[in-house]
Amino acid sequence: MAGPLAQVLPDAALQVAYLIAGILFIQGLRDMTHPRTATRGNAISATGMFLAVIVTVLWFDIVSPLLLAAGLLVGGGVGVWLAVSVETTEMPQLVGLFNGFGGGASALVAGAELIDTYDGASAVAPLPIDLTATAAIAGLIGSVTFWGSLVAAGKLHGFVGDSPVSTNVGHAIKGLFLAAAVVAGLVLVVQPDALGNSPIAPWIPSYWVLVAAASILGIFLVVPIGGADMPVVIALLNSYSGLAAATTGFVLGNTALIVAGTLVGASGMILTVIMCESMNRSLANVFFGGLGGDDGDSEDMEDIYEGQIQETSTEEVVMLLETASRVVVVPGYGMAVAQAQHAVAELVDLLDEHDVDVEFGIHPVAGRMPGHMNALLAEADVPYEKMRELEEVNPTFSRTDVVIVTGANDVVNPRANEDDGSPISGMPVLNVDEANQVIVNKRSLSPGFSGIPNPLFAQDDTSMLFGDAKESMQELVNDYKEATD
Repeated sequence: MAGPLAQVLPDAALQVAYLIAGILFIQGLRDMTHPRTATRGNAISATGMFLAVIVTVLWFDIVSPLLLAAGLLVGGGVGVWLAVSVETTEMPQLVGLFNGFGGGASALVAGAELIDTYDGASAVAPLPIDLTATAAIAGLIGSVTFWGSLVAAGKLHGFVGDSPVSTNVGHAIKGLFLAAAVVAGLVLVVQPDALGNSPIAPWIPSYWVLVAAASILGIFLVVPIGGADMPVVIALLNSYSGLAAATTGFVLGNTALIVAGTLVGASGMILTVIMCESMNRSLANVFFGGLGGDDGDSEDMEDIYEGQIQETSTEEVVMLLETASRVVVVPGYGMAVAQAQHAVAELVDLLDEHDVDVEFGIHPVAGRMPGHMNALLAEADVPYEKMRELEEVNPTFSRTDVVIVTGANDVVNPRANEDDGSPISGMPVLNVDEANQVIVNKRSLSPGFSGIPNPLFAQDDTSMLFGDAKESMQELVNDYKEATD
């Protein structure tokens, strides 16, 4: 039955509305490629989605309008509450959950469409193959995305163990449940009348077997992956959620869902490739290899660090900053955990007031989510012009007086450039060791996610400022004010 809009408007109006929504999605994605326009891009994309949802609700007589309005109100309210209450440092987990919700919704909608189509079809006629095939794909990808995203969010939040495990048993389990899901999907498409005259014989058992097998597969795909690779996993699951939505769009015959899902899937896959290149890893290595989790080669650490570490204080760092004409700050996950971005921003403002050329060097995989450092610094009102990407800032380190590394480790490890046998060999890093003086702010000499020592800490022109990032940066701010007043 047609909804109120379909009764008064020509059929072309629906496609025009979807076309406008698609254009808004594309423009929104384009704007989200730069921090300065990202907020506007998010608003434009949300407007496109709102248009697509409202038009769909009013065009088709799906369920009671009152029930739909209640659903939109509750869903929108939960979204607003999450947006204003979740801390910036917890955004990676929230993004992971959103990915999962998208995948889970796609799997459920595909199943609901199968039920609806079967109820309206002849009891003896098979369901259309294009419907069962696309529903099987949506159920597989959506279920993997939902459970994989829950595990990824749990790992990022500390609810799920972070130790990477890569065993033949694990691979066998993944292969077993992947095979089970594929076989269930084939049964759904072929529709053998295995249950005789049962009204659910043509598809229901196989679809839910597929969903169950894919759910277990999603869990075992993400559980063994270490925290260092979570940015890649989050980006890939984001791509999966888009692909599941696009496939569900084919199930429903909904153009807007196909366009939106395809855009999310393609952009997420591009981001995944960029993240893999930034870590010098292949996607297969992320999912089936293993990086990190080792406590490190203690003998190797002693060889590198023993007698070579120079500890400094905030007073000594201030003396360096007073004579510096150019300073680069390199933030990492430790800054996010300590919530030190506001203290760092205040230090940068002070340096600016004293005519020091100061910028940030941002590694693409710093933190636990693409753009994590940019979002934190933007929250502290750091101008976007001061945030330089790896390719921009690396050529400037050789003419930089002081580099302050706060909470970063693997992304400044020179072994990536020097040691062919290192787990991070070939990974593009910030070449802070080329600066005149490097200050590394860390709690200890413990390794990063890669589990290997960092020779940067033992270099002659490197000094360690041990301590919590927020406390250290705030103390540095106070000492700098006192010295320059």
